[in-house]
Amino acid sequence: MSSDERVAGAEENVRHRPARRGENDKMGYVDGFVVAVPAANKEAYRQHAAEAAPLFREFGATRLVECWEDDVPDGKLTDFRRAVQATADEVVVFAWIEYPSKEIRDAANQRMMADPRMQAMSGTMPFDGKRMIFGGFAPILDV
Repeated sequence: MSSDERVAGAEENVRHRPARRGENDKMGYVDGFVVAVPAANKEAYRQHAAEAAPLFREFGATRLVECWEDDVPDGKLTDFRRAVQATADEVVVFAWIEYPSKEIRDAANQRMMADPRMQAMSGTMPFDGKRMIFGGFAPILDV
């Protein structure tokens, strides 16, 4: 099977797959994050994320995923570790938050910045927030 045939088959599967949770004509919006966390702070990070999760949900997030480094290779030009200036005693966390739309995400960000519960959490982050990279992304494929 040629590469073109595989792509055509994959596109056919995407067109005919059943709708998923909350899915209609839009694929929503995703905020992505990468941060270096001291390896010794794994449980503190997990607890911090677990405390913040209900607030993100309250403000409109539909899904939050936090992933602890497991198989992150060093690259020749760049890699996750260099992107966040991770030191030898730190691991990389890759996370994302899904929203129904960019508008709901933008409103959620405004509410988060004004919420005293979020402000209180910002003083107890178990990582260096200055080295976090983040951004908003519009999905182009969801299979």
